[in-house]
Amino acid sequence: MENYKLDVHGSLFDWDLDKGTFTFENDEVVLFWVNTAFKTLLDSIEEISGEKAAKLVLETAGYRTGKIVSRFYLDSIGDVDTVLEKLPITYLTAGWGITEIQSFSQKEKRAVVRVKNSWEYKINVAQHKTEEGTFLPGHWAGVLSGLLNAQVWYKVSKSQIAGDSYTEYEFFPSHVTPTLNVHTMIQEEEQRAKRELEQTISERTKMLSDIIKDISSPIIPVMDSILVIPLIGKYEEFRAEELLNRTLLNLPNYRASYLVLDLTGIKGVDEYTLDFLRKFVQAASLLGTNCLFVGITPELSLRITQSGYEIQESPCFSTLQQGITYALDQQGLQITEKP
Repeated sequence: MENYKLDVHGSLFDWDLDKGTFTFENDEVVLFWVNTAFKTLLDSIEEISGEKAAKLVLETAGYRTGKIVSRFYLDSIGDVDTVLEKLPITYLTAGWGITEIQSFSQKEKRAVVRVKNSWEYKINVAQHKTEEGTFLPGHWAGVLSGLLNAQVWYKVSKSQIAGDSYTEYEFFPSHVTPTLNVHTMIQEEEQRAKRELEQTISERTKMLSDIIKDISSPIIPVMDSILVIPLIGKYEEFRAEELLNRTLLNLPNYRASYLVLDLTGIKGVDEYTLDFLRKFVQAASLLGTNCLFVGITPELSLRITQSGYEIQESPCFSTLQQGITYALDQQGLQITEKP
């Protein structure tokens, strides 16, 4: 039987080669090369989830493993002060670097922990990072929260990766938890996604509005003196004002005597639409252009009559051909076949 045991300052290592197990403090463990295999694992997490999410993942994982450590030693040792005396040796023999508990107050629920040459520091150096990692401070926050039976959190007061000779964490009572941080990040991401969506919608809406402006109710010159505008769909305030302004702006350029408004494709004629048509006719007449309506269906005629809208001053025809023929006749013109 190949079994090897080693006691390093009270930390127990046990290799059972027949079973293929390796235990540390009577619980199974595995070994990783810090600067290669373990670094690759953390790099992969960051690559998949993003740097911000990865930091939160490591912080949360550190906190939860810290709570496991505190529970294990409270169950096996019981006394908090004795646990704190043992933990620095345990972390040292486990390859977590040199750990010193500078101060601890069970009454105030505060502590200061220094760590030098930790595995997290070594990986951060290999990753060319300049900010302190989040696993170890999160881990010690979990350890102390478990030992004190209270919620404590941390701040980094010194950082080895930033150039100090060691890293120092200060721990204190706080409402902050990894779960709260996760929720905050999710909310921030949701707000960011919402802002991006709103920006996209705004840009698309503007683009569609511009397209609508270009294709909605185009001015069609039939002859030098006759223009046709097909009214399509429903006209609410935006479309109505846009059509009126664009038509009146361009109407003088055509010098047309007649403007034919084709109502064949118009939808949902209501009081607003009828008022808009009245304004349209009045404005065009001020520019010296006569308006006439074509595409008047029996249903539309009845709707106009019921509304009380008087259009006697604007001739109405059922077809576009009739309207154009009328406009030509009023100008003493006609369309004839070539001899």
